[in-house]
Parts: sequence; structure tokens; C-alpha cells
Amino acid sequence: MRAPEFWTTGAGPWPYLLAPAGWIYGAVGAVERSLTRGHKAAIPIICVGNLTAGGTGKTPVALTLARLLGESGIVPGFLSRGYGGRARGPLRVDPKAHGAGLVGDEALLLAASGPTWIADKRAAAVGRLIDAGIGVIILDDGHQDPALTKDFSIIVVDGETGFGNGRCIPAGPLREPVGAGLARAELVIVMGEDRAGVRECIAALDVDLPVFSARLVPSPAAAALRGRRVFAFAGIGRPENFRATLEEIGVDLQGFRAFPDHHAYSADDAATLLGEAAATDALAVTTVKDRVRLPATARAEVTVVEVEAVFGDEAGLRALISGAIASWAAPEGPDQGG
Repeated sequence: MRAPEFWTTGAGPWPYLLAPAGWIYGAVGAVERSLTRGHKAAIPIICVGNLTAGGTGKTPVALTLARLLGESGIVPGFLSRGYGGRARGPLRVDPKAHGAGLVGDEALLLAASGPTWIADKRAAAVGRLIDAGIGVIILDDGHQDPALTKDFSIIVVDGETGFGNGRCIPAGPLREPVGAGLARAELVIVMGEDRAGVRECIAALDVDLPVFSARLVPSPAAAALRGRRVFAFAGIGRPENFRATLEEIGVDLQGFRAFPDHHAYSADDAATLLGEAAATDALAVTTVKDRVRLPATARAEVTVVEVEAVFGDEAGLRALISGAIASWAAPEGPDQGG
């Protein structure tokens, strides 16, 4: 399903009518986290998470983080729940053998860049990563999961929508109250222009956290689409962000179709989309995450636009992460899990 408009605007009666359910949702999560003793891994775990339902740019941030760690001589590995896939794991993702229906689209995207494991119960996969020689685990999502102790937690916030109407699911988009979530974090990344006043919100909560700016930038290859007739589609957390990327590139957009996040495209979906592109004499274009969810027979007919998370102060981010890793010390006799 798509996020309801009142999650962002707070308009109408629904935020108030659903507020009790939101309080219960937030309270249940808080109780679970307070009663669960997280598994402490023998290697550092860096979590890239968010406080809201839907996409904020976590996966591109995780990929950029892996690049920075790799350039520092550290071997990073990804750990994901494999949302949208059938496999429960622990399973090392093989992009050549596995599909989105088995391991999820995000896991496939991560696995194209580095060693990736999925596990419904993430703690069960930690030993697998350690045995494979991984030096740092990058946890893609999982800030609200108390099963693993994180050594460094990053919160990614969409600059357009921020924390929405400030209420918990289902009254709003929050997975937990903002203050509680930020209290367990070491860093906030605002993706895109901060139109929602994220920094002001953090300052009002009197939370002492570094806040970095980032934006999703199309790959250099995307410049070839400038001026081309394009019919685009996307089933991601915020499809409008992909549309904005295409406008930034300068395509001649003939049509755009938005689908729910992680939408599994059927053969009929693919035929309809390719037909609409052909009817407008346009190139069918989508995201990397959407392409892996298309039927295999349709993928070759669709052009992908890749994006990368680029930081305004990459050197500062590198120094912050490196300092955290250098100061991390393993406790005596840690349980390696798995």
C-alpha cells in the first residue's frame, strides 16, 4: 500500500482517530526493546536505519558507507532481513542464482556491490559473516530490532517529508517516537533538501547528534538520457523522488507510473508498461530496485537509472566513521553467534 497523505500533512480526522492505536504501537515496540538483550557480535555492526515507514534512501547510504570502509582497508559485509523475499535464511545472496521473490530487491542490490546475507532473525547470520572474513557488518535497516547490539547507528531522514505528522503507525509514519529513536543513534543523515525542518526538530528535542546532508545523484551514464523520450515507472518508497531525478537529468518525460513499494511486477504489468512506452515512442525506464522485480523476459527491454548517495561533507563522514571503528573494543569472550 502507499502511505496515506495524512501521514505527511496531518490533515483530516484520521490522525486523531488512529492516535490510540499509534500509542499502542509505539508502546509495544518500546517494551520489546527494553526487555530484549541484544546479541553482541565479535565485530562492529553499523546500522543504517530510519524512524519512518517507507523509503528514505537507506540502501544507497549503505552502499556509499561500504565504499568508504573498503577504501579504508576494512572488509564490509551487508546484513538484511530480505524484505519481500520468501527465504528466511541465514542465506548468502547470489545475484546470479537468486531472485527478488526469494531474497528481496534490496538484498540483490546490496549483493551486486559486496558480500550480503539475509536472515529473518538477523542475529543468526552474524557468525556466517564473521566466518567469511567480514570486518564490519552494515545492517541495512533494523534500528527498531533489539535482537542485535549496534555499535554505530545512522538514521536516514527524507528531507521532503521528515518525520511526517509526528505520530506512530497507523496514525502516522513513525515506527517509534522521534526522541526515543534518536536517543539510540550516533548520526543523522538528511537525504535531499531539508524542506521538512528536520534539523529544527532535532534541535527542539535537545538531541546532540551530528547531522549530515546527502543527496541521490544519477550515475554519469544517466546523462545519455538527456533529451530522450522516456516513459518511467517506479515501485519504491517515494516514487516521486525518482521522477525528480529524471527531471534533473533532463529527460523528455512522456508518462510516469507509480506503484507501491516493493511491488512485484507480473507479466501483465510488464506488458502494459512496455506497451505504454511503445505507444508514446519512448524508452521504458525504471530504478535498479524495480528492474530486479520485473519478469526476467522484460528486463532487457527496460533501461535502468542508477543513483548514488553523495555527501556534502564526505571527508567529515569518513572521519566520524573511522573514529568510531577505531575506538570500538570487543568485550572479552564475545558470542560470535550463528
